[in-house]
Amino acid sequence: MSRPPLNPESTAAGIALDPQTLERVIPESRRPDGTVRKQIKIRPGFTPQEDVRRFRGTKQAQMDSNALPKGHIIGWAPPPTSTAASSSNGKALSKSAKKNLKRKEKRDKEKEKDDVPDNWEDDEDDKSNPTASAKNSKADENSTKESVKEEKSAATGTEKVSSTPDATTALSSKLEKLDVK
Repeated sequence: MSRPPLNPESTAAGIALDPQTLERVIPESRRPDGTVRKQIKIRPGFTPQEDVRRFRGTKQAQMDSNALPKGHIIGWAPPPTSTAASSSNGKALSKSAKKNLKRKEKRDKEKEKDDVPDNWEDDEDDKSNPTASAKNSKADENSTKESVKEEKSAATGTEKVSSTPDATTALSSKLEKLDVK
């Protein structure tokens, strides 16, 4: 048998259950001047005014039991559990539910198949040759860096002469666009 608690739970009036006799008592306590109050026995069935609960009608009690927890958002429902778990609960699915389940599985498989490309500027034929697409993306980065440098030099009035013919044609087209009449 377990030992009784050192400080038994007490009601609002201070009534506690005596661990030795299992009677309801007000335990002895010490007054501010140091004297000790005697333990007081409480008659069976007596409820002091402090311990009487406020009367709640049946509808009020039902509303209290159905009350939403504090901080709950009205209209919000937690996401439904997975369909696999609901089908394993032992409930038989209707024909339409089975069809919907198959459709959902098919959509999920299609989503898994569709790969989103890393670079939307790549052509379809570059997907077959990954090394070519990597080279093309590096070349695009280099050409954009050169064009930015050329724009800066054109804005300042100095021109940078490039050794590649593509860069010169790109520079000349940029200069034609910048020519103000």
